[in-house]
Amino acid sequence: MAIRQPEEILGQKKRIRMLIAGYPGIGKTTLALSAPRPLHIDCDFGLDRVEARYRAPFIQPQSYDELLADLVPENLRDFETLVFDTGGQLLTLMSLWAMKKDPKYGQRDGTLSLKGYGFVGKEFMRLMDYCFYELKKHIVMVFHAVEEKDGDNTRLRIKVEGQTKNNVWEPMDLGGFMEMHGNDRVIGFSNCERYFAKGTRGIKGVMKVPELGPDKPNDFLTRLFDQYYKQAADEVRMAEEQKRAYEAVMEKGQAIIAKIEDANTANQAVEEMKQLEHVLTSRQELAYLFSQKVAELNLVLDKKTKQYVEG
Repeated sequence: MAIRQPEEILGQKKRIRMLIAGYPGIGKTTLALSAPRPLHIDCDFGLDRVEARYRAPFIQPQSYDELLADLVPENLRDFETLVFDTGGQLLTLMSLWAMKKDPKYGQRDGTLSLKGYGFVGKEFMRLMDYCFYELKKHIVMVFHAVEEKDGDNTRLRIKVEGQTKNNVWEPMDLGGFMEMHGNDRVIGFSNCERYFAKGTRGIKGVMKVPELGPDKPNDFLTRLFDQYYKQAADEVRMAEEQKRAYEAVMEKGQAIIAKIEDANTANQAVEEMKQLEHVLTSRQELAYLFSQKVAELNLVLDKKTKQYVEG
């Protein structure tokens, strides 16, 4: 096992997994197809509802087996993003596949059993991991939204049957709900009383989805992903700066501690240590090294004078 440092992750331009939810007809599919070089996995057979100029290459799997056969590296070389439209219909295909695979996953009324929901949830996670880690593609998952009553409040939730809702949200880096604010389409990335959302790398709050037209390309998600990467790069630079500052203050602190030979030099070192500008965990680490040094020299702190004396 190779132990790695957190900043190594920040430096990687990893793919992005995103969920888009909203009412039918609000433009979720068109927005999803604004991701970089998308393949439209049209599980809903709703391609005709997308304006012709915003359509992308597509497949329309009629079964989950057919979808798996299509999602192989040699078919996907020209694409960066897999757009699953909709996630609800994808899970329906998975459910039919599961019940055909083993009758115990279904019930007499044609719905999934508890074991079936568990099996489909695991298969959904496996598919997401395969697309993300092995195929190395962005994933955009489109879901219809439904209203649920919670006391006097009405909340928006993704339209998912049974226990698979948590499986859907778990792998996502970003999750936004689309709504209309007046005449504007917006997408929200921060949790609120109305819906659950997910924002990372500085992407948060409510963003206006720009109107499209002949001179306005459909590139909202492409630009959003670039913003995500820019924030990641900024984090890398910040981490590198902090690391350099941390190493510098640790070097100064260790040099101060190395000069301690007796009570007088220990008390002098205390004053010098107060002048250090600490970074990350330098304060705790240097305090530990200092305590080790005075213990080795059998020095103790006089509680009245707050000075080190011979033990």
